[in-house]
Amino acid sequence: MSKLPQDERDTLLSDLSQMGSRGRAEFERDDTFRRTFFPVAEHVRAFDPDVVLIVGERGSGKSELFRAVVKEKLLDSILRTAPGSHLSRVGSKNTQWLEGYPLGREFPDARGLQRYVRAHKEDPEALPNLWFAFLFRILRGHLLSSNIQNASALLSRSGGEVDEIVDEFRKAKNLPLVLLDQLDARLEKAGDWIFVSYDELDVLGGYEWDTMVRAIQGLVSFWASYTRRWSRIRAKLFLRTDLFRRHWQQLGADLSKLAANRAEVSWSDRNLYGMLVKRIANTSDALREYCQHSRVTFDPDAELGLIPQLVKAEDARPLIDRMVSQFMGADIKKGSTFRWLLSHVRDGNDQAMPRALVRLIEEAAQLEREVPRATHNRLLAPTSLRRALDKVSLEHVLQVNTHELPWLPGVAGRLKGQGVPMKRREAENALSRDFDRSWSQDNDEIRPPVERPVDLVDYLVEIGVFRSRSDGRIDVPDLFLAGLGMTRKGGVARR
Repeated sequence: MSKLPQDERDTLLSDLSQMGSRGRAEFERDDTFRRTFFPVAEHVRAFDPDVVLIVGERGSGKSELFRAVVKEKLLDSILRTAPGSHLSRVGSKNTQWLEGYPLGREFPDARGLQRYVRAHKEDPEALPNLWFAFLFRILRGHLLSSNIQNASALLSRSGGEVDEIVDEFRKAKNLPLVLLDQLDARLEKAGDWIFVSYDELDVLGGYEWDTMVRAIQGLVSFWASYTRRWSRIRAKLFLRTDLFRRHWQQLGADLSKLAANRAEVSWSDRNLYGMLVKRIANTSDALREYCQHSRVTFDPDAELGLIPQLVKAEDARPLIDRMVSQFMGADIKKGSTFRWLLSHVRDGNDQAMPRALVRLIEEAAQLEREVPRATHNRLLAPTSLRRALDKVSLEHVLQVNTHELPWLPGVAGRLKGQGVPMKRREAENALSRDFDRSWSQDNDEIRPPVERPVDLVDYLVEIGVFRSRSDGRIDVPDLFLAGLGMTRKGGVARR
């Protein structure tokens, strides 16, 4: 292997540290998203018209799928590059994708939704009617103008006027249903489809857990009924795995109907490495050549860029070994780098997600730029990866604090400085401190979604923040360890 010139190494590290979106699809620039998006054959089923519910863990790429199809119009490219797909009946020419949620100014804010839910707790039709009314408004551009004059009051309201919108919907009686039935019939005759996608449902109602659950329940109830009625107006509901599991019974028989044919967004090791290699290779010409010289083969695609051809995860090992080293130290005793990368970004459910893996490489490259540690022709030193892991953990906890688990700062505050593994009773005692007080510095009303410390430990295990060991003790995966301000007790082998 010829020596890597320093200026070339500096260029590669600079490109590697700026692979795009800091691991988050919602921050990806429009001009780079297509070349960084990795189509996963197993995810294609989410686009089957008969699949309404799409379930995935936090950070699994549900939002990326949503953006790829709805905003970037990449369905044809995804179907083309996903072998074994049988979805020839759908495509960009006969398919329109609309956003059902989030809608920005076209939907009530968290406080407005909270007030509406509280005021109509005893009315089982209140929330299905809300979603029906807003669906009608979303589809207004596809209705015949001559038929919607009688619904002008419903369509002209501001999106924040939730009570007024639902009142106008009720006053319209059967008109919205009749017009959507007619739209569905026209779509069927033309061979066309309209898909309405609902993403980020875990932030419905802001920080109020009950509002979110009830709003999702109303959405599920509505589409469980009308999926059977309409053949060409279809829904896609993106739901976090933990919400799906925990509220299966609370969401009732309607969820069971949709769940029977759900799609799961999950990541195998092969697809995780495929995603990482694709992102690296499409970041710059220099990194593309670096990957190609590491015995990784690619198929070029006009829209999606270079797509790595990995038959198995091990096909990415030559690139990882060249970039870092074969081992995380002098020899195999320190562990295989190829295995270390995924094992240290897994949560307590043994799930590794794309976001954390991308950020681990980005941050390690930045550390190498600031303080070079790699030797020979390597780009990254094992010590840089280990240091980067703490930064990734801090970011990961911050992200789920602000977006998905707003009560997690309270967990961190009660566990800060604690070492793991720890006895379950110790975890329960630590979490019981000031249990009835706020679990966030920014909002005094934020509480965990359970009422007892013992249940909170169970819930943290369920969502992968904690891991229950075979001896009954509680461990915390490295993905959350530094972010929660906790430490690992020395000399303890991970299980």
